[in-house]
Amino acid sequence: MGLIIGSFLATLIVRWPEGRSVIAGRSSCDDCGHRLHAWELIPVVSFILQSGKCRICGAPIAPDHIATELAAGMIGGLALFAAPGAEGIAGALFGWLLLALAALDVKHHWLPDRLTAILAVSGLAAGFLSMSPPIYDRLIGGVVGFVSLTVVASAYKMIRGREGLGGGDPKMLAAIGCWLGWAALPLVILGAGLTGLLVALSWKIRGKNVAADSLLPLGSLMAIAAFPLWLYQTAANGVLY
Repeated sequence: MGLIIGSFLATLIVRWPEGRSVIAGRSSCDDCGHRLHAWELIPVVSFILQSGKCRICGAPIAPDHIATELAAGMIGGLALFAAPGAEGIAGALFGWLLLALAALDVKHHWLPDRLTAILAVSGLAAGFLSMSPPIYDRLIGGVVGFVSLTVVASAYKMIRGREGLGGGDPKMLAAIGCWLGWAALPLVILGAGLTGLLVALSWKIRGKNVAADSLLPLGSLMAIAAFPLWLYQTAANGVLY
């Protein structure tokens, strides 16, 4: 299921920023326009059988596509391994939404309000279904997540005279708080910061101009930190209860 969801997410990540319908119209090669048949759309398998190329024009298939499929498959497997049953399915949904938001933020520096709202509402719905953490922790997490980054963004703009955070970042942290609860938010920020430092360090090692490439997508960094925290929370709750 994760691989199939990943194939859909890969299409969404390409089409949505371009204003194209995500569900309407058959998939086609971006270079020659060849309409893909069902057997050419099997997640991962079709990519391997076609050696990562369009079988008509030989143009390479974007590696982002298979990377998204594999990531979504891994998220689904880890979620159900951590919590077999309804809670694992909810966790997989959390991971898949984070994956889509992270990819959109990396490629387009865009965190769509609609997708962030779905992330927040689904987190609160999981709380109402008595999944851990409890609903009041999630509600507080949503409020604290939004307010904290909004204050940081406002203070940075006042001191530096320019934007330091995108408008979607506070909403993203709020939505994550609706899943993980307020107590996990400092760990989300810490994990995002450490991940950002590792990215910057890798740029330095590879000789990239860090000053020119220093626009790090905070939403993506928070997403990378949030799903492992959900896995940890779930495992810890399993041990305790």
